Amino acid sequence: ELLPPAHYLQNNYYRMFCSRTVIRARAVPFIMGIFVLMLLPLATTGLFMPSSSAPLTSRAPPIEPFSGPFWLRSSIHPKPAGSDTTKVGSLTIPSIAIGTIAWTSDDAPELKSLVKKSLESGVNFFDTAERYGANGAQVALGLGWGNGETDLADYLREAGHEGVKRNKMTTASNIVATKFTPSPWRTTAASVVKACERSRDRLGVETIDLYQIHMPDIVQPLSRLGFKSERKDKVYWDGLAECYLRGLVKNAGVSNYGPSLLAEAHEHLAKRGVPLASNQINYSLLYRGSSGAQTTVNAGRDLGVKTLAYFPLAMGLLTDKYRDFSVPRNGSERKVDSKRSILETRELESYVGRVEPLMLVLRQIATDINKRRGSGSSKVTPSEVALNWVVTKGAVPIVGCRTCAHLDSARNSMGWRLTKSQVLRLENASDECEVEFGGAGFKRSSEKFVGYGVEKWKLD
Repeated sequence: ELLPPAHYLQNNYYRMFCSRTVIRARAVPFIMGIFVLMLLPLATTGLFMPSSSAPLTSRAPPIEPFSGPFWLRSSIHPKPAGSDTTKVGSLTIPSIAIGTIAWTSDDAPELKSLVKKSLESGVNFFDTAERYGANGAQVALGLGWGNGETDLADYLREAGHEGVKRNKMTTASNIVATKFTPSPWRTTAASVVKACERSRDRLGVETIDLYQIHMPDIVQPLSRLGFKSERKDKVYWDGLAECYLRGLVKNAGVSNYGPSLLAEAHEHLAKRGVPLASNQINYSLLYRGSSGAQTTVNAGRDLGVKTLAYFPLAMGLLTDKYRDFSVPRNGSERKVDSKRSILETRELESYVGRVEPLMLVLRQIATDINKRRGSGSSKVTPSEVALNWVVTKGAVPIVGCRTCAHLDSARNSMGWRLTKSQVLRLENASDECEVEFGGAGFKRSSEKFVGYGVEKWKLD
């Protein structure tokens, strides 16, 4: 009864149709297998996995789902640095930013070359502030405001990039973030707007890409005399919102905020229809645990606020340039970094032995990646592994580039990602060091020298 009529079997077209149907049926398992294999890379990146705040071990904080598209997953076959991007508010930026806090006029020739090369390579996100560029004496006297912004604008303009038009710069060629500094004499929202307009003029732009409050309102000189003064954080948030609503800035951000203050700022700005785009904090393999940095990164992720990470290399501790400090001195001074003060250098020197367990793992992972890449690919250094850890965790490291060699190293940490097992190895090694590096000398993430003394705060 299941056989077709005889005259159907005599029909060549019918016989051909039946044979093709059998072939298609047999091909279904093969096609489904190919489909499953195509989905496996996506599954391993964490795209289909819910994020969890529960730690994987008692020692390491939670490993975040893979940050970045799946085609950047491999450390063996890196993609071009220009293809490694992320979102900060409305901005699409490279996964690594160029920090300008250490730029001085003495380095102008090299910095011009650095900026030009940055723009050409697509690593075109620069972080500055109205207080950058001032030397120690200027800071103590309250002078030097805007030097860093002016210098950066000059370098960008002189780079001769195609984005420069009529002596004005467009964000098609560069992206600039700058910061407002809370001060005792800035007591109104209008003071934030006024400072923003000055920064905009110094940068030579119509609209600032990302405008940030530099820190909580911790400069309270009257408190030393026993007077209680009202914190002005909400006033500054209102000023930040006004800058956004007037079109002076494209995105609003904060800096050095912990989870509680970050959530409060996010809610305050949201009531005025202003999205909070970013929070800039100290974040590295040596500053993530008891400091509250990792908790802050997690809180920002939950709120949709991108973390920008300064000190991602712990002021150079996560490179091998301080390694020789463990060798006894032979009577001659070794000057590893001429930009560091004696106070900073001595303090950094004291950490070398303590961070060696982490440095050992950084070197091992770099060596393993280089072996698997082979001789035809660029070699990865321990510092580049440390930078990639920050990117893999979903933050944007702000790298203090002063030379083209620094830029090349930063670019070499882009276009690939560490595996989850490598991340876990690094974090366990970091825990073993028992170091929370908040800075050295007068450059610290939890305190600020303000002329009359030192003001301290925590990330919550």
